Amino acid sequence: MGSRFYDAPIDDYLPQNGNRGYRVSRYELELNYKVASNRLAGRAVITAVATAERPRYSLDLSQTLAVSKVLVNGNKAAKYNHQRGKLTVTPRQRIPAGGMLQLVVQYAGAPKPVRGPWGEVGWEELTEGALVASQPNGAASWFPCDDHPSSKASYRISITTDTPYYTLANGDLIGKQTKAGQTTWVYEQAEPMASYLATVQIGRYRKHRLSDPGAPVPMYAAVPTTLRAAFDHDFARQPEMMSVFSDRFGPYPFQSYSVVVTEDELEIPIEAQGISIFGANHCDGRRGAERLVAHELAHQWFGNSLTIQHWCDIWLHEGFACYAEWIWSEAAGGASADQLARAAWHTLRREPQNIVVGDPGPGLMFDDRIYKRGALTLHALRLELGDTAFFRLIRDWTARHRHASVSTEEFTDLVGHYSVVPLHPLWQDWLYSEPLPQLPPAGQKTR
Repeated sequence: MGSRFYDAPIDDYLPQNGNRGYRVSRYELELNYKVASNRLAGRAVITAVATAERPRYSLDLSQTLAVSKVLVNGNKAAKYNHQRGKLTVTPRQRIPAGGMLQLVVQYAGAPKPVRGPWGEVGWEELTEGALVASQPNGAASWFPCDDHPSSKASYRISITTDTPYYTLANGDLIGKQTKAGQTTWVYEQAEPMASYLATVQIGRYRKHRLSDPGAPVPMYAAVPTTLRAAFDHDFARQPEMMSVFSDRFGPYPFQSYSVVVTEDELEIPIEAQGISIFGANHCDGRRGAERLVAHELAHQWFGNSLTIQHWCDIWLHEGFACYAEWIWSEAAGGASADQLARAAWHTLRREPQNIVVGDPGPGLMFDDRIYKRGALTLHALRLELGDTAFFRLIRDWTARHRHASVSTEEFTDLVGHYSVVPLHPLWQDWLYSEPLPQLPPAGQKTR
């Protein structure tokens, strides 16, 4: 059939998510949200190419949202069925492989997070407003989608809500209109984005610019006025972080970067494409969460621009973002990456040695050991290659796969071009064996 009609395999870690028979190129979402009643009404236009001729196609969509109308290529669907988180649509006419498949879905309901082994993810009410945190399978809590990490598409998100609230979504704000106490915000995300990285943030925020007017990357913040003073101190070094990471990892991959701080406390910060979301508890006036600020910024390269094809390779997101924390500390005059790596190694040595970083299984995919051992894998590689070759490799990695999907095999294959000795033992020890390997001495190659 040809590679251009390629179907992503269903992910073993999330076999209920993702769909066959088509590849989405664009989502256009028109949303109306009532904050007081947590009521969402939506119209989704999904443009795709059929990868195979099929009698029916399915989308991921939470059962909390009721579907009222479905069109296929401008015609009413012959029938549709919405059960167990799948909206299955039968076109009136068969669509050949390579043919256009446009689905229009009207739906409404009271959105709530999707429950799973990793807690609740997706659309979540705040005390005043809402946030979306969808990793790994929460996108279906607010729009119909092909919820697979390798399914990347462009987005237009239009959201109408009560005028007092500031609304942020991925991409550039291309339109804003207020009428009868309601404001419509329209955002365009041109760069391809995985569904779990799509987001909407609604709250009583004030937006301000963080970066200087002439800075290469515009940086913004949406923060409650009550937290502004603490935020200005705690997040002050973000422009410097952006400079360090752009030097180490290559050019920032998006048009701008925004940070949201909610009035509510959040257990952990959340990354979305072009946006990071923090809780009020991450503004303590003492920069107590600065390593997390660095971590979330690094995800714009590792996770958002370069997105894993399958969840088994989650270390390519979290290991790199954790290592970025150490790189920032080193650049900012704190502990060196080597010091932090050795401290992390000693901590991990006291923990159970029962995790395989390169394929941890769904139950352990967000285990903190993935983050730390993933970062240690990169540090061991840095000690093997030396700084110059290591950072040249990382910049090559982000440039080759900018806005694309990646795998561990692609990374290890690329690394092979930067080493004069085979690195199979390094990968076997760090990624595919349970026991924690020894970390080589600083300044000494592993072999």
